Amino acid sequence: MKKIVVLVSGNGSNLQAIMDACQQGRINGSIAAVFSNKADAFGLERARNGGIPAHAIEAAQFSDREAFDRQLMLEIDAYGPDLVVLAGYMRILSPAFVARYHQRLLNIHPSLLPKYPGLHTHRQAIDNGDEEHGTSVHFVTDELDGGPVILQAKVPIFAGDSEDEVNARVQHQEHAIYPLVVSWFIDGRLTMRDNAAWMDGEKLPAEGHAFE
Repeated sequence: MKKIVVLVSGNGSNLQAIMDACQQGRINGSIAAVFSNKADAFGLERARNGGIPAHAIEAAQFSDREAFDRQLMLEIDAYGPDLVVLAGYMRILSPAFVARYHQRLLNIHPSLLPKYPGLHTHRQAIDNGDEEHGTSVHFVTDELDGGPVILQAKVPIFAGDSEDEVNARVQHQEHAIYPLVVSWFIDGRLTMRDNAAWMDGEKLPAEGHAFE
């Protein structure tokens, strides 16, 4: 059975969605370990509750980002993962980390990339008067939130919506599409090559696979 390592920084709701999908057989793999850069991340508690090894590695113990990532890579590699999944992991990755897990490193970002890379995406969408917003699962490259998009899900923004309301709508979609993409990768249907995402041998368009 293929092994997944998940990185979190906070609540870990996407981690929970992936854990549930593994348990229910919707993902033909298992989560080998969960790592966080924050010892108090609730995602670690979710992992422990699910009987999954949970580890915290905090940046204050290291001289720089590269040293932190070297230790993180050592600890991840001890589990021999087939796939590394970023689920609300809020640290910028070093080039060495991205290179180590090249073509087997996924992230989910709360916008319809390439719109709104970085932080505060819901606020930006509301402030710009967008009527549509969403979330994107993508392969990770050295460009921040810039790797090939695999799958996007769209949500409406209504007049008077708060950030919390938009966030709840987006997260509902995230919990559906992230486990789905993980299952595609684990089943060998999804690959990255030539800086593009490929599904069932077909190169996906810039916006990724159509999801309705």
